[in-house]
Amino acid sequence: MMTTKTILLGTLAYTLFTFPLAVVWHVVLFKDKYQAFGYFEGEPSFIIGLSTILIQGVVLSLLYPFVSFKGRGVVRGLKYSLFLGLFFWTSHVLAFVAKQAICDSILFIAMESFYLLLQFGVYGVFIGLIYAKEIEENV
Repeated sequence: MMTTKTILLGTLAYTLFTFPLAVVWHVVLFKDKYQAFGYFEGEPSFIIGLSTILIQGVVLSLLYPFVSFKGRGVVRGLKYSLFLGLFFWTSHVLAFVAKQAICDSILFIAMESFYLLLQFGVYGVFIGLIYAKEIEENV
């Protein structure tokens, strides 16, 4: 069941985990690597990044009840997020490598794959718990 509460909680869960992870991963821990990859030039726009993540959180949280995967709670949430994470991976990682000549494409693919696995794995746990709690409250 989709409610305003579940959409807001899903969006908050995605945003509050993904934005700090993105900043720490891309701008703090591995900034030099990502600059060498040509991932960004100069300083990234944190406002646009946060806005993008908020929009993604809303869309991902709105779609969850409409996508049917077997299982309940965390298991269903992980199936959902890993499926959509695969879509993000192709449009984010593979598309970047296809469009850019980068110094070490294998390293870029490995780093971004791990980052997205972490991002969507944690979100899958969150969204699964959020909707499982909503179902319990409505039973």
